[in-house]
Amino acid sequence: MRKSRFTEEQIIKVLKEHAAGMSASDLCRKHGISDATFYKWRSRYGGMEISDARKLKALEEENRKLKKLLAESMLDASTLKEMLGKKLLTPSLRRRAVTWAMDEKGYSQRRACRLVGLQPKTYRYASTRPDDGPLRARLKELASQRRRFGYRRLGLLLARQGVRINRKKLYRLYKEERLTVRKRGGRKRALGTRAPIAIPQDQNLRWSLDFVMDTLSSGRRFRVLTLVDDFTRECLGLVVDTSLTALRVVRELGQIIESRGCPRMIVSDNGTEFTSNAILAWQEELGIEWHYIAPGKPMQNGFVESFNGRLRDECLNEHLFANLNEARQIIEEWRIDYNTNRPHTSLNGLTPTEFATRPNRGQTQNGLSL
Repeated sequence: MRKSRFTEEQIIKVLKEHAAGMSASDLCRKHGISDATFYKWRSRYGGMEISDARKLKALEEENRKLKKLLAESMLDASTLKEMLGKKLLTPSLRRRAVTWAMDEKGYSQRRACRLVGLQPKTYRYASTRPDDGPLRARLKELASQRRRFGYRRLGLLLARQGVRINRKKLYRLYKEERLTVRKRGGRKRALGTRAPIAIPQDQNLRWSLDFVMDTLSSGRRFRVLTLVDDFTRECLGLVVDTSLTALRVVRELGQIIESRGCPRMIVSDNGTEFTSNAILAWQEELGIEWHYIAPGKPMQNGFVESFNGRLRDECLNEHLFANLNEARQIIEEWRIDYNTNRPHTSLNGLTPTEFATRPNRGQTQNGLSL
């Protein structure tokens, strides 16, 4: 619709001429308007002053702006409801939301950016990062092989293969590929001060013993005797059976001692298998010191307790054992992999076997002089 060539002030002046006595036909001929236009003016502006017309014009303009703001706010609210399938926490998600609003809703770039809280220059920024396709593929492959490894341990595996990347970049790729490991359960943590466990100065100075229980697919229970060297973190043995008596423990320890040598001390809890006469007679015969932790204080035997957690998380919880032979085979394969391939964070990324056979064995562990 074409805008009128008469302002409100001019219209009121025309109407005042009519009020002064000039006929409507003469006014229409004088100003070049039709009779219908004149009578519309009179119905709308009759009896008004110029100041009243200006106020009316301002009110109409304000009303138009309010209607526009209301319409835009309602549109923004509906757009946000459609847009927010999930929270827009990262710049990449906000960029996608801005693009969607521009393509689907006809928003301008500036308005769409303001809607999602993103700076226009951030939206227009073009990343110069490489695609990292081969690195992402290798990271996903390692994560599929080591399902319970986090990004730090996966980074150690990549470093072994000659791929060294920044920790922050590794974490970003790890999160973008959605490889985050779900935490299993939780544990109550004791309050109060703690003293660090003393670390032995060499291998075969202290071994730790404990039992782990699991079940076969048939529901039958079995036990695993775990034996760890506290210095090298090597798993010296995993004995699987439905019953492990004190005599069986003595026999298994004797076989390990024949190939590895005799330890100076063995640490265990107060289970009946470890406090029996057979164990006491055997350790006195070989001159091995046997230390029992305080009842109800498993963290006094923290090295083997930590190992038991890795065993359950990475092996026992990952497999369903049909029979004892299958359980023995899978658990023994995991033990070999644990000693030779799995990087240990407390050993500065080395495997227990690498740590035990390194040339400068007496230097550092966890950055501490040994």
